[in-house]
Amino acid sequence: MTLSISAVVLLSVLTFLFVKKAGLKVGHAIVCMLLGFYLAGSSLAPTIGEAAASVARMIGGIRF
Repeated sequence: MTLSISAVVLLSVLTFLFVKKAGLKVGHAIVCMLLGFYLAGSSLAPTIGEAAASVARMIGGIRF
């Protein structure tokens, strides 16, 4: 649960910055959010979740 809340916050901040600074149109951001919403209900959701968790574990394993 912590991972998904952190991912939501991070992606929300990135989307906000893209809309304000990088020229991403609000309509495009809404389309991307709808795509994510519908992907979450699809049969691809477990695969996407496993891939995101794998990337998070990989990033978490990096030693500085």
